[in-house]
Amino acid sequence: MAHQPAQERQARTYNGFGAIALGLLSGALAIWLVMERPGGSTIGIALLLFLATAWCWAGLYMLQPNQAAILLFFGSYRGTDRSEGLRWAIPFYSTGKISVRARNFNSEKLKVNDLRGNPIEIAAAIVWRVEDTARASFDVENYEAYVLTQAEAAVRHLASRYAYDNLQVDEHGNASAEITLRSGTEEVALAMRTELQARFAQAGISVLDAKLTHLAYAPEIAGTMLRRQQAEAVVAARSKIVQGAVGMVELALKGLEQRGLVDLDDERKAAMVSNLLVVLCSDHDATPVVNAGTLYT
Repeated sequence: MAHQPAQERQARTYNGFGAIALGLLSGALAIWLVMERPGGSTIGIALLLFLATAWCWAGLYMLQPNQAAILLFFGSYRGTDRSEGLRWAIPFYSTGKISVRARNFNSEKLKVNDLRGNPIEIAAAIVWRVEDTARASFDVENYEAYVLTQAEAAVRHLASRYAYDNLQVDEHGNASAEITLRSGTEEVALAMRTELQARFAQAGISVLDAKLTHLAYAPEIAGTMLRRQQAEAVVAARSKIVQGAVGMVELALKGLEQRGLVDLDDERKAAMVSNLLVVLCSDHDATPVVNAGTLYT
């Protein structure tokens, strides 16, 4: 027979101050009967009134804000009370308290492999709370330990679904639109919350927020990946410089032709383009050479 998950339901409880008032009233009445009307029958009624006082006071318990009480009747679940303050339930009920406040969990730095197999270090901060007290109490052995274990498993699985960084570029030197752990912050956080919620559902836990707090390459490859990133940055910068230089040379040639300042053949145009590109793309300041003759000497 398949296991049926527990389901939280509202317990039938009452205001505790009313129970205190009834207990005081019955106790005072019992004392009055013993003192004012002594006798065999009166003693019996007084004992019943004292028992009623004990019954009223034995079922008292107190709940703080964002705290719930699990009520059991000889091991049978009778419901959950989420009403704060002084409460009263049948004294035969056993009461177990559980916090429904938001809690924060910071995972340890985990060493895992990303989508491309690169070892990385990753950690996350998860905000969660107990949503279904019945499931948290009866469907898992220890819901706090369950959260820690499932959170670590979810972070490990998340890291294996994405690459740390986008290392694939097109022919123009632009990175592809792939979602990565480093660039896709919002998408990765949403995916982590979705997976955590699916894992926590069995324990009646709700995920309020989840974000990565640490992300880095593992120490053994950090230096290599840094050099690779620096090289990619240099290539991207060079590509922009060359594109800009080509545009400037094109504008210079068009300006000379439109104004009729000089008439260049194809060979001289090629030489001029070469000189301009060298000047514009060089890492060092250009050293001009003054030609005292004609343009063709």
